[in-house]
Amino acid sequence: MKICGVDDAGRGSMLGPLVISGISIEKKNLKKLSSLGVKDSKKLSPKNREILYKKIVELVDDYYIAKISPRSIDSSVKRHGLNELEAKYMAKVVSKLDSDTSYVDSCDVNPVRFGKEISRLSNNHKIKSYHHADSRFVIVSAASILAKVTRDRAIEKLRKNYDLGSGYPSDSKTVKFVTSYYKNNNSLPTFVRKSWKPVQKIIND
Repeated sequence: MKICGVDDAGRGSMLGPLVISGISIEKKNLKKLSSLGVKDSKKLSPKNREILYKKIVELVDDYYIAKISPRSIDSSVKRHGLNELEAKYMAKVVSKLDSDTSYVDSCDVNPVRFGKEISRLSNNHKIKSYHHADSRFVIVSAASILAKVTRDRAIEKLRKNYDLGSGYPSDSKTVKFVTSYYKNNNSLPTFVRKSWKPVQKIIND
């Protein structure tokens, strides 16, 4: 019996990719994930996440990570289709890993609807969709660690050339970076999500 867990990282960010990650493992080995100390990535330090990333990858049967570019995000937001975009990528991960049951962290207010959409897009795979699945199921916690580390690495790469903070609208360094870049260039780099409300506000101001 193979179980899959799927989660995202970077959904609320003003810049960089939205990362969707999935892992699959035999149900009987789920306890091994817990014994590694796997828990929701938000409750772990960046250093611990990096250590666990390597251990998870070695332990699981398979894993798959997809990155969604700011450009794809922007065109989906214009159509009010961000949840659909995420469902499409989660379905892609579910199809690749092809497990008996897949647990997903729902970004939709209606987790049942979100699960049905992923099932439809993944050729009727069995989906269990929940809010806060990353803190409820160790399989999703493990997927959240892979997603978060991948996302952190992508931001780190950008940071080599730009002083842009964490990428989130709550980070004054990020807001300052986007504001001054736009002021000086009258445009924004490709890694900024132009459809995001805080970014739109900067452009309009």
